[in-house]
Amino acid sequence: MKILLRFLPLFALAFVSLRAADAKILAAVQAAEEERMAATKSADPARLDAIYSNDLHYAHSSGKIDTKESYLKSLTTKSTVYESFDYKERRFVEAGPGVVLMIGRVLVNAVSGGTKVSNDLNILAVWRNENGKWRFLAWQSCKNLPPVDAAKK
Repeated sequence: MKILLRFLPLFALAFVSLRAADAKILAAVQAAEEERMAATKSADPARLDAIYSNDLHYAHSSGKIDTKESYLKSLTTKSTVYESFDYKERRFVEAGPGVVLMIGRVLVNAVSGGTKVSNDLNILAVWRNENGKWRFLAWQSCKNLPPVDAAKK
């Protein structure tokens, strides 16, 4: 018991240090997400290339799947133009070493193929630390449907 009490301050310090590290990681990923949104809206090829992982898997709410090459092409050729991202809910969760999940709900306004599109989406995104830099690895979204009125069933 004396040994436990002797090392308790070290355990407490280690726990506080881990929590501070977690907060630092989550803040870095949140900053990377802000850059991703800005790069996506700007359609700047260099910024897009820097933030999106080469292994990107982007699953749209329509069911369409994009790779990094196809997604960046749609942005840089302006076949899809994102105008705004309005997060209604967003949280970052460390899933394991070098992997952070972003979970939430976002209102997205875009122009796709010349048609204005507004989507209310539930999302799951994956960020991965690649050689010391947080890069956007995956996106999965589905449309947020209004609750079904039980009386109409």
